[in-house]
Amino acid sequence: MNTRRQLRVGIVGAGHFGRFHALKSAANPAEHLVALFDPDPARAALVAREAKCAVAPTYEALLADVEAVIIAAPAEYHFKLASEALEADRHVLVEKPIAATLDEAYQLAEIAARTGKVLQVGHLLRYSAEHKAITERITKPLYIEATRIAPFKPRGTDVSVILDLMIHDLDLVLAIVDSPIAAIDAIGAAVSSEHEDIANARVRFENGCVATITASRISLKTERRMRLFSQDGYLSADFMERKLSFIGRERGLPLPGTGGFRREAISWNDHDNLTVEHQAFASSCLEGTPVLVDAQAGIRALDAAICVTKSIHASRKTMELSGLIPAME
Repeated sequence: MNTRRQLRVGIVGAGHFGRFHALKSAANPAEHLVALFDPDPARAALVAREAKCAVAPTYEALLADVEAVIIAAPAEYHFKLASEALEADRHVLVEKPIAATLDEAYQLAEIAARTGKVLQVGHLLRYSAEHKAITERITKPLYIEATRIAPFKPRGTDVSVILDLMIHDLDLVLAIVDSPIAAIDAIGAAVSSEHEDIANARVRFENGCVATITASRISLKTERRMRLFSQDGYLSADFMERKLSFIGRERGLPLPGTGGFRREAISWNDHDNLTVEHQAFASSCLEGTPVLVDAQAGIRALDAAICVTKSIHASRKTMELSGLIPAME
């Protein structure tokens, strides 16, 4: 029998990610999933039955019965839901992006600081074993190449691929490089939705590092990879296969004929990033553990995503004026 105090949690949103959060919360020994709320009662009942929790009739009713909320609603509702929860003295885990605008994101950070409540942002890759392995081996990257592509799915098309997929790698790159952005040059296009479905961004940092990030949700296959080059060596990570290969001078088996370089191969089979994210959230709420992905991290990632979007629009306008592409109506 579990005698440790559990965090009383409520889930907002019974969609794709809301369901995953509900199941992880229900399985986490540090959390007690009290209830779930969604504007669609039938969907809420379906997910709540699967996660074995109650259905809250309103968001206000949910807040009244929990200590913390996990917000898995569309980005346009993040600010309203998160601000109400924080003002009600509740801890918050909000899916990425932290908010729809930078002004909203800054306001959430201010409310969290004023109320002293946990505000954690759902940038899942920060909790991956690969992220830990990368930061242990690459300290000052010179060049980063990240690719995140997937087949088209209607889910998530309420925002661009930049806020849907690319923001994961933007956050991860920002955490690894730890330097202000000097410039961003990006291109992209809307193909199957009203927003960009494919995008490529070249991000140059003030310390000289350059990152090329590609995101697509109209590809034939799913691929999530990252390559990093530095004076420490070369690292290649496959986030789908959970495999990492590092070539340097201090780790792994010798590579004959390379002048002293070694190769290290690592793989993980049982590391669930969402489970670790929930464990970290509960630990921050119950024990005061520092928040790994806090409001400031969410703001940096959102700011970068907005800059990518602005660069895409500027590039498109330049090509329209040059007659290289037809003007959009």
